[in-house]
Amino acid sequence: MQQSQEAGSTKVVLDAMGGDYAPAEPVKGAVDAVCARGDITVILVGQEDVVRAELSKYQYPSGQIRVVHAEEVIETAEPPVAAIRTKKQSSIVVGMNLVKKKEADAFVSAGSSGAVLVGGQGIVGRIRGIERPPLAPLIPTEKGVSLLIDCGANVDARPSHLVQFAKMGSVYVEHVLGVKRPRVAIVNIGAEEEKGNALVKETFPLLKECADINFVGSIEAREIPRGEADVIVCEAFVGNVILKLYEGLSATLIDAIKKGMMSTLKSKIGAALALPALKGTLKSFDATQYGGAPLLGLNGLVVKTHGSAKAGEITNSIFQCVTFKEQDINGRIRKNILSSAEQEGM
Repeated sequence: MQQSQEAGSTKVVLDAMGGDYAPAEPVKGAVDAVCARGDITVILVGQEDVVRAELSKYQYPSGQIRVVHAEEVIETAEPPVAAIRTKKQSSIVVGMNLVKKKEADAFVSAGSSGAVLVGGQGIVGRIRGIERPPLAPLIPTEKGVSLLIDCGANVDARPSHLVQFAKMGSVYVEHVLGVKRPRVAIVNIGAEEEKGNALVKETFPLLKECADINFVGSIEAREIPRGEADVIVCEAFVGNVILKLYEGLSATLIDAIKKGMMSTLKSKIGAALALPALKGTLKSFDATQYGGAPLLGLNGLVVKTHGSAKAGEITNSIFQCVTFKEQDINGRIRKNILSSAEQEGM
């Protein structure tokens, strides 16, 4: 098959050993990505014999996929800090070191969330001036998608962290999704400024003072699915609860709709008529089509996908890395944070 020139490609390291369906689904996701686009090089990191056995099942542009051997695997239940320190030959550590050395642009993994977060900060490293890197997934809404930031990286955030989350999220949504002056809101238990816990009350006036974001105030949980904000700011405990409830409720509703449509002969006939429209509606609420959650504020891109990610989500995460690089999101975040620090120092 036609060989692809690696120079100029977006080089994405993919953890071939991470996730519930590794290595089969990560390898398939990589193959689907390079077959769809010629501007991508995927570096599969994992146990080489296992990875190559999976690759042998497919035809693909061989110049667009490389395999880098990593003997060890970090399991989900392992303490992440200890695992990163001791398993130097794991797929996560080896893969992130490729990004650190600038031999790749991004790292994608469906593996241990804790290890990915620890490795992102400890190996790839933070952009100077970034206090805490947040995880920021896109979630489906009535009006399209919104960015939820943070959803799992910083459960004990301070007001200054949330302000940086808002700025990084605004940069991401504007330049990746093309939303001009994205609406930024902070999760709260009411619309009034005086409501909320100590963290929200202290952060709210700081966000109001930020001239470089379009802060629209508080957002209650019920307004999130309606798309009332483009960037939804919160600390990780709240964000993770929102995300998991969102995913669980979506799956439950879809199952309930399917069961209802199959319950009687009349409902089955109605389902057959409504199926084309229903498929389009349900697809818009499938979060996997948007890729994984980037860990923003690092010196290279790290993307965490669901542990249960199948090939489609992994492929979309790889495509996500291309957009991230093309739009120079790290450069824009670096410029924004340094500019803010200089203004505060005046």
